Amino acid sequence: MRFRKKPVEVEAVQWDEPDGAYGLIDWADTAIDYDPHTSGPSNPLDGKDWGRLAVTTLEGEHVATPGDWLIRGVKGEFYFCKPDVFAATYEPVDGGERS
Repeated sequence: MRFRKKPVEVEAVQWDEPDGAYGLIDWADTAIDYDPHTSGPSNPLDGKDWGRLAVTTLEGEHVATPGDWLIRGVKGEFYFCKPDVFAATYEPVDGGERS
């Protein structure tokens, strides 16, 4: 069987700089953990380590890679999404811009 994703609007913010993690934490106001001194996945563009940014989901802890998008889902849940999947799945609404 084949399925099509229903059109829904979500809010999302991209982790586009190391200190941007603090903005994600403020925006989400939820169980997001950031430690700039603990090693996390490296930035795929320059190989630098931005620290460890993670969110607790119903499926367990998800650790972000620099460039990932933090999405607030339709039920208020949060999860990270890789940039290529985000670009293939979502488009800006009402003149919103993508970073």
